Amino acid sequence: MSSFITSALALIVTLGLLIAFHEFGHFWTARKLGVKVLRFSVGFGKPLWSRRYGSDDTEYVIAAFPLGGYVKMLDEREGEVPEAERHRAFNNQSVWRRIAIVAAGPIFNFIFAIIAFWLMYMLGVPGVKPVIGEVAPASIAAEAGFRAGDEIIAVDGVATPTWNTVRLTLLDKSLGQDVVELRVRGDDGLEQQLSLPVAAIPAEEKQQDLLRYVGITPWRMDYPPVLGELAPDGAAARAGLKSGDRILAADGEPIEDWMQLVEFVRAHPEQTVELRIERDGVEQTVDVHVASHVTGSGVIGRIGAAPAPVGPLPDEMRTEVRFGPIAAVGEALSKTWQMSSLTLRMIGKMIVGEVSVENLSGPITIATYAGYSASVGITSFLYFLAIISISLGVLNLLPIPLLDGGHLMYYLVEIVKGSPLSDEVQMRMQRLGIVLLAMLMLLAFYNDLNRLWGG
Repeated sequence: MSSFITSALALIVTLGLLIAFHEFGHFWTARKLGVKVLRFSVGFGKPLWSRRYGSDDTEYVIAAFPLGGYVKMLDEREGEVPEAERHRAFNNQSVWRRIAIVAAGPIFNFIFAIIAFWLMYMLGVPGVKPVIGEVAPASIAAEAGFRAGDEIIAVDGVATPTWNTVRLTLLDKSLGQDVVELRVRGDDGLEQQLSLPVAAIPAEEKQQDLLRYVGITPWRMDYPPVLGELAPDGAAARAGLKSGDRILAADGEPIEDWMQLVEFVRAHPEQTVELRIERDGVEQTVDVHVASHVTGSGVIGRIGAAPAPVGPLPDEMRTEVRFGPIAAVGEALSKTWQMSSLTLRMIGKMIVGEVSVENLSGPITIATYAGYSASVGITSFLYFLAIISISLGVLNLLPIPLLDGGHLMYYLVEIVKGSPLSDEVQMRMQRLGIVLLAMLMLLAFYNDLNRLWGG
């Protein structure tokens, strides 16, 4: 229950903060350009709280349905406007002013991401040094010359102090190149440049787990096959397994470490397996029906169990990315650009079918990650907020009617043809936009529920 409450609160904070910042972009720009704002609403539907402030008697609202918000401006298309205020109506502004007002919402999302990344880098981002643990024999990485113990220090000239940086930079570079250059430092201290061919790797595999696909396993601590925290509704808990149980064998196959157990479970979705365990010094067997989980690369098994903690990470494997106030600005700008570009390219590959639409997430998944990142620490939550803010900014700029990008598309057409689109055409486009957004929301909810029920 506590994790549910944490996720729910984190979702409310995340959506409320990002939506308010987005709508404030529209609000602030409209006010600066002389347009009268009638209402500023975070959320849709029945108002839970409302107040009026300012010389324009603007109504500020927090509404019941939190998945969105809006700024209502004076507009002759929506009601009578006194002659004295006609110059303050949105529809009477020049097309360039309307573009500025509409574009300000997504732009403020990117500004929010820059601020969040800046704070994150100022506070310091802890991480694990990108040292290779294993290289699969005859794999793409093995043929390229990678060895266990190599530390990846740069990808295409971009410094990579942590595994998170390696993964993101490698994905980013691999989407537009046939070969990615990686600089590695061996355990002997010598550095060399290695070429990783990625042209033949499907975009779906790049997005899912590129390192695994090429045969690289990051260094990890040796976790014994002992159960730690169990998901309350997971297959392990339902079968009667408990935290502290040591897994000795699975279907008669000896289990030596945690990753061996993970690989076994992943390979047996929707199958009942026999686990031999040791509990309080006594051996016994337990039948577990492994749940299934659909990923872009296929169906895998899950039992809803984490490994028991084994102690802190060794000091030599720890690292922290931290910058001063000025340097952090440059890093924040670079990170926002990288993630915005990557998000846009992944959407494009999803549209053309190169990446599965199963990657689309809705509020349930967002709440889960929001709760997790909030519980891990402030830097993790700031990173999560920045990524969601970038996603909102990019999505809102897509040329879909009802979204900001759809309105910008209308205005660009108006510039080209010299007059606005007719109200009838805009209404038809709005109906199309409603259908498209409804389909996207249903798909996102379906993916959320599939992840939830799939374990």
